[in-house]
Amino acid sequence: MIQLSDFDAVTFDFYGTIVNWEREILAFLEDWAGPALEGRSVSDLLELYDRLRQPIQHERPAWRYTEVLKQTLDQLALALGCDLPTCVRDRFGDIASTHQPFPDSVATIRALRERGLRIGVLSNVDNEPFQRILNAIGLEFDVVATAERVGAYKPDLAHFNAALADLRALGIEKDRVLHVAQSRFADIVPANRLGLSCVWVDRPGHVFGRSSGGAETATPTMTVPDLASVLHL
Repeated sequence: MIQLSDFDAVTFDFYGTIVNWEREILAFLEDWAGPALEGRSVSDLLELYDRLRQPIQHERPAWRYTEVLKQTLDQLALALGCDLPTCVRDRFGDIASTHQPFPDSVATIRALRERGLRIGVLSNVDNEPFQRILNAIGLEFDVVATAERVGAYKPDLAHFNAALADLRALGIEKDRVLHVAQSRFADIVPANRLGLSCVWVDRPGHVFGRSSGGAETATPTMTVPDLASVLHL
């Protein structure tokens, strides 16, 4: 059992943990693909999207996230047999800047800050769309490690190493850092590799990062159903 009092900093995944990207991505795909999705469940569609995205993020040198989105949609169009107009492809490339926070996200992070904790974020995204969301929802972080900054995508350890180095510069060592995330694949597995205490936010009905790419090996220190539950550790 862990308690918040055991930590001086909490780091978060962003997309899927703080903002609800699955809902908006699903709505976009349903609007675009239409009849080609007949017979596919929501879970099947999102799992297919997730499987197609992961190899693109593993390529080196790393693609910018806007291009990752476009290339993933290219692959999905082939898998579904759908036409993909350039305007649709370009619009999807901008979707990372428009996701909305879960109802409990902003209040939870502000409450953690009020308790004196340093707050960090590790996100598989470019700086510009990420900052646009932060500006819209009014959040700030003490430590930020984006894919654009580190030149890689989680589960690569680069995000974690950068964030831990930043926190160490603030006088906070690894054993006083708690990582909180929805993706078992992208966050809990690398947190395990580094020996970080970690909380898996297992939001009901959410798909990304649950089962593919070795996610079954993830061992969270604790599991909670939503972000607000972190306040009660």
